[in-house]
Amino acid sequence: MPLFLAMLRNETAASPEKRAAALAGLAAYQRAPRPKPRPEKPVLARSGRAVLRDYGGHGQPVVFVPSLINPPLVLDLARGNSLLRWLSRQGVRPLLVDWGNPTPDEAALDMNGHVEQLLLPLLRQLRRPPVLTGYCLGGTMAIAAAHAVETAGLVTIAAPWHFAGYGAALEGFAALWDQAYPTCEQLGLVPMEVLQAGFWQLDPRRTILKYERFGRLRADDPEARAFIALEDWANAGAPLTFGTGRQLFDDFLSADLPGRGRWEAAGTTVRPETLGMPMLSLVSTTDRIVPAASAARLGEVREMALGHVGMIVGGRARKAVWEPLAHWLTTLRRTR
Repeated sequence: MPLFLAMLRNETAASPEKRAAALAGLAAYQRAPRPKPRPEKPVLARSGRAVLRDYGGHGQPVVFVPSLINPPLVLDLARGNSLLRWLSRQGVRPLLVDWGNPTPDEAALDMNGHVEQLLLPLLRQLRRPPVLTGYCLGGTMAIAAAHAVETAGLVTIAAPWHFAGYGAALEGFAALWDQAYPTCEQLGLVPMEVLQAGFWQLDPRRTILKYERFGRLRADDPEARAFIALEDWANAGAPLTFGTGRQLFDDFLSADLPGRGRWEAAGTTVRPETLGMPMLSLVSTTDRIVPAASAARLGEVREMALGHVGMIVGGRARKAVWEPLAHWLTTLRRTR
């Protein structure tokens, strides 16, 4: 992890002892054994490199739209900690968008293209109008998709919309993109390391502390296994297409086109306040990745003091997010 090592060197507040402990934790994480990957869920629909995976269950189809950043499997992280598998037993039918891996040939494909060329064709293959549930940047794209296809409802979970709400962090994002732009343009892709640097600069001390703490855990501790599963997810992921990176940094983070009501996608201006469907927004008041000031707030809004990833896989996620979401979805089914 060269990026982590560079961050550790630059974190002046870390004492030599803390740096040594963090490095020991990093080494323990890298050496730790991993379970065999679970079989992938069957494909229900396909559009280019994107597929829709079927998690079973019965009732209202609910399409989960994950972010383009990091793999979609945070929604199905580990045995005993899977929102999608749990929901499949609660009277709904979860379906997961798997974006696949982009190639440099798709350099011009931006987020609009992901909505128009990949997501909407997947949704149009379903027999029933689904509820769209978007997590993080997937929620931003789900809002655009809901303008273009018949939808039974819309849920956003920690979805950025008012990008001006990032406040002082915007300057750091702009500097990062200025530095990375020439290389990314040449590659036709935005490597995961660029995005990781953006996340870590939001709170570098917290990143150091989590590895320091992991180094003190026993290898057979359930908390250690949970940490490994989550970090493997956070450190993985396909690159973004250059077009997606350019749109994210220039049109969203810099110009805030969505928040200003000026984002056009799928042939229309995306204005969520015009959507006439049941909507629910789950917002974290302690999120560093999508600060509360930046989050979409549509229809019924529920706030909670959980972190960005903790909303999905944390120890309090079931009570705070999973159960209220299942109740909202099953109630929606009964009232339609």
